Amino acid sequence: MAKFRIKKGDRVVVIAGKDKGKRSRVLRAYPQSERVVCEQVAVAKKAMRPTQDNPQGGFQEREQPIHVSNVMLECPNCHKPTRVQIKRIDGNRVRSCKACGKDID
Repeated sequence: MAKFRIKKGDRVVVIAGKDKGKRSRVLRAYPQSERVVCEQVAVAKKAMRPTQDNPQGGFQEREQPIHVSNVMLECPNCHKPTRVQIKRIDGNRVRSCKACGKDID
């Protein structure tokens, strides 16, 4: 399993696929399958059955998981897509931007 350096709530930039160039926020992260669900990225229509909550049924748009290699973390300091460097500070694991060198966490 590869190192997973993107967490829930991070701002990311999509670098591959049909939504290339979009800036989004990570809603869920699945480290075991190396996938992330991003806000308004890879949206698909899902047919919903009629239920008591939704008596009409119909179609609902949902974000689908995309592979973590298709997104890049956006640095909160320099606002550029960047690779992530792991530093150890006082025994704690801290993510930092490769471009500007400032801490992300």
